[in-house]
Amino acid sequence: MFTLIKKLLARQAPAKQTRNPEVNPVKILHIDSSILGPYSVSRALSADIVKRQVAAHPNATITYRDLASEPTLHLSAAHIAVFQGGAPADATLGADLATGGSLIDELIAADIVVIGAPMYNFSVPSQLKAWIDRVCVAGRTFQYGANGPEGLLPAGKKAFIASSRGGVYTGDSPAAVLEHHETYLRGVLAFMGLTDVTVIRAEGLNLGEEVKAAAVAKANAEVAAL
Repeated sequence: MFTLIKKLLARQAPAKQTRNPEVNPVKILHIDSSILGPYSVSRALSADIVKRQVAAHPNATITYRDLASEPTLHLSAAHIAVFQGGAPADATLGADLATGGSLIDELIAADIVVIGAPMYNFSVPSQLKAWIDRVCVAGRTFQYGANGPEGLLPAGKKAFIASSRGGVYTGDSPAAVLEHHETYLRGVLAFMGLTDVTVIRAEGLNLGEEVKAAAVAKANAEVAAL
């Protein structure tokens, strides 16, 4: 499995086809998952990334999902029962199943995906994990074939991850072995066929105001250079 993921991540992004932005405007899917609201660094970074993409694609349309304020239900046995042909147990589940279908449709339709992803306990927020569990679906965004799993997302998509972390997990940091955040997001996106991923990172945010300010300034400069 590790070899497979490495191969998926190593794939070159396919050449993008030219398009008429007035006839076919670029579609941006903007996802936030931080629970910190206006105090969130990942939310600020994801918003700035979207602004840069809109500046590059003035006719772009934006679909926004705030997974903290409007969470989807976590995948459950009741969901699986419906997937296997059963009827929804109640109206709440039925509505959530419809939402899950919309989440997949939004991901498939998007040309650009921007994900605000803070690190919580060495990985992604449970709200973001719930979204992933609802869009990483066999037959829709990936399939198993004779040569193993194959991503089904249309070619040409690009993803940006606005990553924020309280500690430092890059380079020779002793905490690097606990990093199951960006690597997980890159892996699951590649599994679905989305390999053109750019990470804008602000880390060390809990190591003092000076370190935080420097990390945010560096990330902001990277966004400005997109």
